[in-house]
Amino acid sequence: MNNVPQDSQTKISEAEAQELMRSLLHKEGTWVEWGQVCQKLQKSGYSTQRIFEDTGFQNSQQNLVIVAAQVFDNLVQGNVDPEILTYYKGPRSDVLYEFRVLNQKQRVDASLLAYDKRLDIDGAHLVAKTIKDVSLMSQLPEAFTNHPGDWVAYISWKRAKSQKDLQQRSRLIAQGLKFAHSATAREAIEQLLSDFSVVKTATEPLLPLYRLELEEELPRIVPLAGSYPISSQEIAAVGKVEIQQPFSSIQATHGTYLPVPGWQTVLKADDPVSYLCKSDRLPKSLSGKVEEVLVVLDRANKNWDINSYFIVEIEDKLELRWFETEPDLTIVGQLVLVLRPKKILDEGNITQPWQMDD
Repeated sequence: MNNVPQDSQTKISEAEAQELMRSLLHKEGTWVEWGQVCQKLQKSGYSTQRIFEDTGFQNSQQNLVIVAAQVFDNLVQGNVDPEILTYYKGPRSDVLYEFRVLNQKQRVDASLLAYDKRLDIDGAHLVAKTIKDVSLMSQLPEAFTNHPGDWVAYISWKRAKSQKDLQQRSRLIAQGLKFAHSATAREAIEQLLSDFSVVKTATEPLLPLYRLELEEELPRIVPLAGSYPISSQEIAAVGKVEIQQPFSSIQATHGTYLPVPGWQTVLKADDPVSYLCKSDRLPKSLSGKVEEVLVVLDRANKNWDINSYFIVEIEDKLELRWFETEPDLTIVGQLVLVLRPKKILDEGNITQPWQMDD
């Protein structure tokens, strides 16, 4: 299979598309090339459903290999040893996929650590979350160095110190020793083998998580033509409102507006603003499949407290984080709620009257 550039924006002919589809159907080449081909087909206008029907690559599989191939490309750009690149073509797309939430340098560091420790998807998830969390800290205890292995060791050490259950404490100590990079980090963790004192630490609060459940909580968006008296011409002049699911957002002349139920937590916000993101980008993993959620923040509340999550700006991007101590970062606002879309099995049934057989 020919290597397909990931940044290709040009349209391809039907004949070329069919050849790419055929190569995917027969799984020619490596998973990296599958991801590059899937991305090229999608950018050329072929839907994920069409690709699935012609190749057998499900939508979720297309997304996984596309994103993982982008992470793999970061390793190539980072001049990673060919031996490591060959290892990840193994295939280990699921491991690299976990590093999608990191920046380019962090992706390389995480991949090197995953290679060194031969991590599976669970280990990769642990490393990715640890790197994101620890990278926001001003400094680590003196025993732990600025190495991703020591970062994971620090988190394990910290949790082990606060763990009363001896079995869980032993598991965390073993995890810390596995990842410890420096001798000082290993020594700090080994001290816990003889020191059984429990240090109480603050724990992350629960996410203020909701899901829409009732049709009454999904208001219809209706355009306003004006005030009475009003003419038919004014009514006809109102453009059709295009509603975007799953949260019934609309595109208006001077911005986009999105309806949110009037729950008390929303009403208490002085200056609420919202944005959309994938549920796997939240600081805590949610049960169920990855889906789009609505994050609502209060821009008027920028005072840190340990019982809340806050939106901060990191590398020109908004990030949702919990901080055990007051951060040095600029707080954009306090988290009000995370809203899941309502599960609707058949939207057509909502507008159709019930029909019963005689």
